[in-house]
Amino acid sequence: MAGSSDCQALMGLLQRITGEKPRMWGPSIVGFGSYRYRLASGKVGESCATGFAVRGKELVVYLVAEGTEQSALLAKLGKHKVGKACLYFKRLADLDPVVLEQLVTGSLAELRRRYGSSSSA
Repeated sequence: MAGSSDCQALMGLLQRITGEKPRMWGPSIVGFGSYRYRLASGKVGESCATGFAVRGKELVVYLVAEGTEQSALLAKLGKHKVGKACLYFKRLADLDPVVLEQLVTGSLAELRRRYGSSSSA
């Protein structure tokens, strides 16, 4: 079950990786950095570059985990599930912290590649 020590550890990790202070995105997402995107419809939006939230009994980290390198890292990460842009796990201790850092770093690099370096991703 997600505990406050896991949340504090994630907050420290994501702040160190991004160099950004935490910011609330809505009522439950603690985000770090931001990027702007444009949908095919022309709509423009903004999202946190990475972040986390507690969802029930799980923690979720928001990241882009696509491609061969990210897939290889996910295979070494530990006990988790993956959604479209979400990494779900029950305890931080279930994950390899070095691999998690590599996943987040790769995700931020992908956001810069897709949306430009003007984002704080």
